[in-house]
Amino acid sequence: MARAVPMLPCGPLGETVDFYGALGFEVMERQERPYAYAAMRREDIDLHVYGMPDWDPETSHSTCLIIVDDTEALWAKWAAGLRKRYGRVPLTGLPRMTRPRRRANAGGASGFSVVDPNGNWIRVFPDRAPPAVEPGSRLARAVENAVVLADSKDDLVQALKVLVGAERRADDSTPPQDRLAALALLAELQVRAGTPDDARATLARLDALPVEDGPEVAAVRAQARELARDLS
Repeated sequence: MARAVPMLPCGPLGETVDFYGALGFEVMERQERPYAYAAMRREDIDLHVYGMPDWDPETSHSTCLIIVDDTEALWAKWAAGLRKRYGRVPLTGLPRMTRPRRRANAGGASGFSVVDPNGNWIRVFPDRAPPAVEPGSRLARAVENAVVLADSKDDLVQALKVLVGAERRADDSTPPQDRLAALALLAELQVRAGTPDDARATLARLDALPVEDGPEVAAVRAQARELARDLS
């Protein structure tokens, strides 16, 4: 059996260990001298960090990929841990975590990203992508593009530009569930961009949107309620 273990740079070891502890990682080994190092594990996920003097998280380009059976289930557990530690799921600054969404640049697989206090990107994807589904409306395609821009490329400005423009141009032929998904993503991006008042206005529009109930609609509305609570 072969196994690869990511080793990521960090600043203060205590802050880093505390953050990953909120995600359910246990410290297997830890030292401060002759250099800072910690080996952590959560179930079958191993993650090591090493201290770097004067580390600047804003310049970090370190990343790793975690493949799991169920991204939604892991996200829910990590979100619960972050809420317990920080009182909410942080969407801005460091640390932060995005929500699971289908990625057009990953075969439609639903992935999410965690950015730790050191600026390291932890990208989580399932081991199998679902059958490909072509987005039916222009707005649905814009949502897919915005997800890639915001979550894969960390380009919030362009993601917002794409999504705001597409949502504004959407007409009555656009399926209500596509508009609902677009508004949910738009509100999240507005929070991440530091415009909470815009996000509240978008959530109000989402709440008033008449859409036939179903599992996907219920999930989107539940996410919107969580975001609204975090904004209150």
